[in-house]
Amino acid sequence: MTTETLIGPGFSDPVFQSQGAFRALLAALAEPGTRHVLPGAIIPPEGLQAATATALLTLADYETPIWLPPTLRDGAAGAWLRFHCGAALVSDPAQAAFAVIDGTAPEPALAAFDAGSDQFPDRSTTLIVQCAALKGGEAVTLTGPGIATTRVIAPSGLRPGFWAEVAANNEAYPLGIDLLLSHADAVLGLPRSTRIVEFA
Repeated sequence: MTTETLIGPGFSDPVFQSQGAFRALLAALAEPGTRHVLPGAIIPPEGLQAATATALLTLADYETPIWLPPTLRDGAAGAWLRFHCGAALVSDPAQAAFAVIDGTAPEPALAAFDAGSDQFPDRSTTLIVQCAALKGGEAVTLTGPGIATTRVIAPSGLRPGFWAEVAANNEAYPLGIDLLLSHADAVLGLPRSTRIVEFA
């Protein structure tokens, strides 16, 4: 039995699958609030949604530190990412290029992640928020680049105050983190430029 069999496979066709997933991720961030399926058909490790695992497998490598909640970092998800991406798993959210949180978890706050600097705003954290679903929750109205007028989304499984944190993140623009909300094999993009114009 090989190490990969014990951990679980990644992409069966890395070039083709990562290219398709990368295009979908770009589209999600270019068209905030629209649902995009990430192709790849991988079986994710325990604790990661398929879209989360696909995004990390596409974007992360040995030069991109990843932050995971301790239970994931020390379990199958951490082992899977170290094996397939060669990525360093960090314990400090502010050191992460990519990070994953459970949408219902009370912490870390979005402000705990790296918002970039005046010289390098593009070096901020990209945060993947795992949701219970990408619909059926509290409706919020978005505006900003990539949205013709406004767009309404209603992902479910998010902690109280989450949208206020997202609004505060936008106020720091051009600094701030970019977010991907994930469930099953799909994501919604919320780049730092997206404004929350109405929420409860």
